[in-house]
Amino acid sequence: MTSQPDRFANDSQRPIYHFMPPANWMNDPNGVIQWQGQYHLFYQYNPNGAFWGTMHWGHAISDDLVHWRHLPIALAPTPDGPDATGCFSGCAVNNNGVPTLIYTGVTGKTYEIQAQCLATSADGLLTWQKREEAVIPTPPNGMNTPGFRDPYVWREADGWYAIVGSGIPGSGGTVFLYRSPDLIEWEYLNPLLVGDPAVTGTMWECPNFFALGDKHVLIMSPLPLREVHYMIGSYANHQFTPEIVGKLDTRGILYAPLTTLDEQGRRLMWGWFTEERSVDLQVSAGWSGAQSVPRVLSLLPDGNLGIEPVPEVHALRGQHHHFADLGAGILDSVRGDALEIIAEFEPGAEKCGLTVRRSSNGEEQTHIYYDPQKRQVVVDRRQSSADTPVDLLEVPFDLRDGKSLKLHIFLDRSVVEIFVNGRATIASRIYPSRGDSLGVGVFAEGGAKIKTLDVWEMASIWE
Repeated sequence: MTSQPDRFANDSQRPIYHFMPPANWMNDPNGVIQWQGQYHLFYQYNPNGAFWGTMHWGHAISDDLVHWRHLPIALAPTPDGPDATGCFSGCAVNNNGVPTLIYTGVTGKTYEIQAQCLATSADGLLTWQKREEAVIPTPPNGMNTPGFRDPYVWREADGWYAIVGSGIPGSGGTVFLYRSPDLIEWEYLNPLLVGDPAVTGTMWECPNFFALGDKHVLIMSPLPLREVHYMIGSYANHQFTPEIVGKLDTRGILYAPLTTLDEQGRRLMWGWFTEERSVDLQVSAGWSGAQSVPRVLSLLPDGNLGIEPVPEVHALRGQHHHFADLGAGILDSVRGDALEIIAEFEPGAEKCGLTVRRSSNGEEQTHIYYDPQKRQVVVDRRQSSADTPVDLLEVPFDLRDGKSLKLHIFLDRSVVEIFVNGRATIASRIYPSRGDSLGVGVFAEGGAKIKTLDVWEMASIWE
């Protein structure tokens, strides 16, 4: 296990159990793969500071999805190569026993030339040998696209398939579908799907496409919306037909998620948590960006997408506080800025939820609640801190009749990650400035009841 640098020991905003690099900037998860029992997480990384630019692939490894060890940088730009100005996002696959990365290399002062590149490892994913030429050098038919990046690759009976995120001018965001016998020579097939620009933007970044149950799922991060959308539907004859559409982490901080299938057959997902404070504050802090808790995706009986944290995170649980038939108020026995909270409510006519990071005088506090009248889950950050956006983060959520409300919250200093009834998520950043903003409370209005509340004090993944 690798410890965090001492320079951050007194940084009360830096998360302790959401994955982060040793320092500097991180964004998209890349190339997540389980190899010989161990999980590898690659990610977009700038070794030169806590700001975007000069994209490399950082690398970490885990035995249990919870505790991580930092490894040397996996990919760096190669002068005069197809990735001379950056190694953008991509994925990892097992090519008959050869670990292989497929990623976007960029050149040009504005990263305008984008091509799909390949690298392999012969020493257990520690070092990587790049193919000198791009394997998919240009968009199909020389099309003038708004972008051509973030390949996602999988295998079917007749060979390898890849989608590359892009857009069709005058039409909308899309992913181009390719097929290959060997990951080197690629045949363009067709757009897998073309979206409505008014609904899903004009450029689809970081697409994922995979089977889940008896359906297929397409996940993408559309520009200029800066959201994460998913579609569940049918896949046949190289075409995808959506049947259910939705959003992951509506209006929250999740972006550019990446999935992989592990050896247990689980569809796991990570996503980049962006910051919500100024670039100057990020640079002065010396770090920017975190990864979500690993999530398990499933297909629910009603055909919708199920989302839960991996159970492995239970290993971080420390002191446990349990309450039943609890009255509203501040909990004197529970304090902390690194907690896991599971609260179950019997909803009423008014709001019910929790308060976290509350200072002793209530000057700073963040409320998380369900509003049955508006049918929304709300993160009220109007008193979170002077450095946090002053707003209400409102996410549509229809609590079905007769169902209780379960809020599963991972509070990790400046990260608030929320799972709602196993079928919706929302994540936010808060930056309390007071050292005593550690209080936890519950509230239930209009006949709502607090059925149970469980709180665990969480350990660091680094110590």
